[in-house]
Amino acid sequence: MSYIPRHHTGLRPFLTRREMLRQTSTGFGMLALSALLADRSYAGLAQDGVEGPLAAKAPHFTPKVKNVIFCYMSGGLSHIDSFDPKPRLAAEAGQPMPFQTERTMFNQDGNILPSPWAFTQHGKSGIPVSALFPHIGSVADELTVIRSMTAPFMEHAQANFYFHCGMPFTGFPSVGAWVTYGLGTENQNLPGFVVLGSGGIPLGGVNVFGNGFLPAIHQGSMIYPENAEPLNNVQPQETDRQQRDRLSVVGDLDSRFLERVGGNQQVEAAIDNYEIAYRMQTAVPELVDLAGETEATKKLYGLDSSNASTAAYGRQCLVARRLVERGVRFVELTMVGTDGMGQAANPWDQHTKLEEGHTANAMTVDKPVAGLVKDLKSRGLLDETLVIFSGEFGRTPFVQGTNGRDHNPYGFSLWLAGGGLKKGFVYGQTDDYGYRVVENAHTVRDLHATVLTLLGLDYQSLTYRFGGRDFRLADVDGHPIRGIIA
Repeated sequence: MSYIPRHHTGLRPFLTRREMLRQTSTGFGMLALSALLADRSYAGLAQDGVEGPLAAKAPHFTPKVKNVIFCYMSGGLSHIDSFDPKPRLAAEAGQPMPFQTERTMFNQDGNILPSPWAFTQHGKSGIPVSALFPHIGSVADELTVIRSMTAPFMEHAQANFYFHCGMPFTGFPSVGAWVTYGLGTENQNLPGFVVLGSGGIPLGGVNVFGNGFLPAIHQGSMIYPENAEPLNNVQPQETDRQQRDRLSVVGDLDSRFLERVGGNQQVEAAIDNYEIAYRMQTAVPELVDLAGETEATKKLYGLDSSNASTAAYGRQCLVARRLVERGVRFVELTMVGTDGMGQAANPWDQHTKLEEGHTANAMTVDKPVAGLVKDLKSRGLLDETLVIFSGEFGRTPFVQGTNGRDHNPYGFSLWLAGGGLKKGFVYGQTDDYGYRVVENAHTVRDLHATVLTLLGLDYQSLTYRFGGRDFRLADVDGHPIRGIIA
């Protein structure tokens, strides 16, 4: 039989979408389409009459905040050197711990190590903050400090997944993905969940920002505000006219396919991704262009700093403010490596040279984060934004080696700022050594339930059926931390 080209007009009037997907990109497009057709909840389809892959959706009840900015201190910031002062460590410096301790990551445990930094009470609330963070101390009256957080894992990758996804391994949606799944976004030219990628990716890799089993539209989108091309994965390789022509062809194929199947909301939602990616090429350069910001604002964030890591993190913080101004629901900042202290993936991980490493890291984030809080407040945005500042666990009160601290998941601190919270407030308590929680113990799943509650989402009813089970971010044991909600 002689070969007849597939496009022969006597045989086929056009190449069908299914054939295009099957024959290009080694057939992965067809696999993706099959998954879309099988997934009835793809891309946040119509809820209460609202349609579109990232269309803004009504919350379950009146929200306290609309957006989240997550400053993740990857590697494990020491709580007893930052927000949980323990005078007893100084009084008993060099002595053995007076009680049995748990196995540590490296089991190189020594005697009690006092904090190298003095603590000072700040603001009208008198919240004590160490000398590591003088600028954050200046916004103490806006902070809600939780000193009673716990995590069941002491290894970085597991703890990173747990903090982001509520599970200790890959395959589950990140908290930002859950937020956009529940609420969509208020800006259809930008993703609902953005990760600012100037710093290192936490151990565990980009899946800590992933969508897991949620539709792929909800995964974190990486934007690199330091790069000349901030959209590495959407950089155009053709002119605008060529892009529009290509999209027109694809749109024609799509519409014919939809006619054949009698319409399909799942596929229609997937098709919208083409246009979203196209619009991002214009929206993102405008987003990261800070020419319109005043010099005073740039200075507030530390962009004028002679320390390159401070300026880089300051740019992330300023872009984060610009993102929430534009209706992006969830923004995560990545921790910038500092002067060779610690790996880029976990710069707060000072198993040695604690004083050097924590000093360099704090210099990176202290002024930019404080500037973010101050700027949000001055613009009236803090009341509708939740700022989270935390690492994956704390560190031990006893020394590792000669001058470091090992991981401590049994009690650590984080702080929040923004709408709906008790401001200038300290919640929970660890023992006199900062080792274990002794009052108001909570898990990261409780934090997740709190975040959803502040956003107006019912943490129990926001579910997604996968593998025969209705999953939710806080799983079955997470509950809101009511004691910090105003």
